Amino acid sequence: MEYLDKLAADFATWAWGPWLVVLLLGAGAYFLYASKLRPFLYLPHAFSVLAGKHSNKDDEGDVSHFKALTAALSGTIGLGNIAGVAVAIQIGGPGAIFWMWVTAIFGIATKFFTCTLSVMYREIGPNGEANAGPMYIIKNGLPKYMLPFAYFFAVFGIIGCLPSFQANQLVQITNDLYFADVENFRYIAASILVVLTAFVILGGLKRIADVSAWLVPIMAVLYFVSVLSAILLNLDQLIPAFKLIFVDAFTGNAVLGGGIAGVIITGIRRGAFSNEAGIGTESLVHGAAKTSNPVKQGLVAMTGPIFDTLIMCTLTALIILISGVWQSSDSSGVTLTSEAFSMILGPIGSLILFLCVVSFGMSTIFTYSYYGASCAKFLFGESGNKIYQYIFILFVGIFSVTSLDFALNVVDGSFAMMAIPTLISTIWLAPKVVAKANDYFTTLKTQDKKELNRA
Repeated sequence: MEYLDKLAADFATWAWGPWLVVLLLGAGAYFLYASKLRPFLYLPHAFSVLAGKHSNKDDEGDVSHFKALTAALSGTIGLGNIAGVAVAIQIGGPGAIFWMWVTAIFGIATKFFTCTLSVMYREIGPNGEANAGPMYIIKNGLPKYMLPFAYFFAVFGIIGCLPSFQANQLVQITNDLYFADVENFRYIAASILVVLTAFVILGGLKRIADVSAWLVPIMAVLYFVSVLSAILLNLDQLIPAFKLIFVDAFTGNAVLGGGIAGVIITGIRRGAFSNEAGIGTESLVHGAAKTSNPVKQGLVAMTGPIFDTLIMCTLTALIILISGVWQSSDSSGVTLTSEAFSMILGPIGSLILFLCVVSFGMSTIFTYSYYGASCAKFLFGESGNKIYQYIFILFVGIFSVTSLDFALNVVDGSFAMMAIPTLISTIWLAPKVVAKANDYFTTLKTQDKKELNRA
């Protein structure tokens, strides 16, 4: 196992070198420039679309705008925002949070482009189901000689969307909080997790979306209220916590060393994991949305980084920093966050976090199964989809009992590889998104003028 741990660590370290940081941030900056920030001006309209005010049940696609977003958020809100933030602070120091914010700002623009393209180039199957994602963007939007990039994404998508981090951290917090004295509890928990996962994911995207549509909003509100309460109890520590984030972002005081570069890479690495902008996973589910215009779903998708990174990650970071446990505890990942909740809110804090982590973790596992199955379907057809689901269920059990570092490095390295074809294809086709968006926004303005004249 030591050999596998080292192999995964070396691969993740190489994959997340400066070259990928430049690619992610450079692409995000280009999308901001190309769009001239216009999508940002239409955020109110994006929320209006999300609320179903511009929808038609007869539009092509599998799920509503709202369910597509909640399914995508179920893959990001949760352990990436709770355990991932703890990892970021442990490795890169408080300053890593600033660079997570940077990925979110760029990620808003990136998601608008990737998810608009996903709808533009999706394929509708014989049964009416939508097949979408970077594979189909490359296949249907780029020259034929670029097709190997589609297969490249799908291969690493199969690996990266295995439930490595989620299953591992779910079992870890359950074991650490309530069953530390139970012999071989991790194996018992792994078995239960396997059964629950099988029940949901074998029902396909619609069942996953249905579960996410009620589970994610409820747990997100509970988490938000809990953290807000903790901050209000320690309001005098709020400004010092923010100051620590901003100062540390440019001083290079990374906890595990590496200077400023270490802080930046850690923040961007964890930021990419927290919102998945530019990785390509988000477009797999957003591309299946019921919509009459690709731009609509692009606008809905771009709200994702606001919720998962700018709000949820910030809340988690603040409670960890205010509690001070990041400086004194030897715990890792989600257990560190749990200690922060307990420090400020007492036993009820760790219980609330446990409920949120279990809910978010399960919903993330469900969504990842859809991502990986979509990649397998692209490579091997419908049979590949079904076979992958059973392989996925098996790996829920396997990753439940591996080390945190191994689980994290597997997904990190794979995500880095997935970002390459995703960003190349999106940069290539960005002018088409701009043209489509200009048409859509012009139409909106015309409609608004007509409504004003009627009034």
